[in-house]
Amino acid sequence: MLIWHALAKKRVLATCAALACAALGATAVPAAAADPGATTPANHITHPELDWAGSQTALHEPATGGHLTVTPNVAGTPGLDVSGYQGNVNWSSVAANGGRFAYVKASESTSYVNPYFAQQYNGSYNAGLIRGAYHFATPDTSSGAAQADYFLAHGGGWSKDGKTLPGMLDIEWNPYGATCYGLSASSMVKWILAFSNEYHAKTTRWVTIYTATSWWSQCTGNAGDFSSTNPLALANYNGSPGTMPYHWPVQTIWQFADSGVFPGDQDAFNGDFSRVQALANG
Repeated sequence: MLIWHALAKKRVLATCAALACAALGATAVPAAAADPGATTPANHITHPELDWAGSQTALHEPATGGHLTVTPNVAGTPGLDVSGYQGNVNWSSVAANGGRFAYVKASESTSYVNPYFAQQYNGSYNAGLIRGAYHFATPDTSSGAAQADYFLAHGGGWSKDGKTLPGMLDIEWNPYGATCYGLSASSMVKWILAFSNEYHAKTTRWVTIYTATSWWSQCTGNAGDFSSTNPLALANYNGSPGTMPYHWPVQTIWQFADSGVFPGDQDAFNGDFSRVQALANG
């Protein structure tokens, strides 16, 4: 068993003043880090630099305050996920502290690219971690297939080099409005399926799906079964993975805290390092 002592603090974003948020987005873009205009919001996507895997989990499913001791229900491999919010990451330090894998936000909707993606994605690779990219879904701005293609065009691809995880779809509470993005349960399932199928058609791999059980139940109505194809990355900050979303027997990755020994979110891969390698290799 691996035990992490993580400070389970909330990232309270609601108090960020408009000017401060604008400054964060402006200063976060190094020269030639992304396509020209890629960080220009489309539709209502106004603060993509503040959207990451778990940014809404911390607000909707808050953990108990103070120090949280987390014991995964199986032997786990420590890792993390990061986004543009973390800026440049000291990957040598991450590796020295035991990090073995990482997911890096690449894109959101069809308008945003993480300006720190190259540093985070290539840096983790160079430090010896197995890494993958993820996409923050906004199902009310464009189709699942369109967002999968955008993700693939901006860092979300996969290659069988033994160091690259399949892409991950981050599908969680809407940071801009209605929890389920205004979609019915059946429409949400179709959107997720369209993203997953498009990614599979282009890469031969099924995306990992990042979500929380309560969101999945509410917004898919437990009408779609992805358990036989898509690995699960489960967000739960309450000391154990808890109940799995519909039909998944177990999580592949557990995001158990939003701060701790590593920058960004703290993750545990369900199994030893050979299982991380197996997912990378397909």
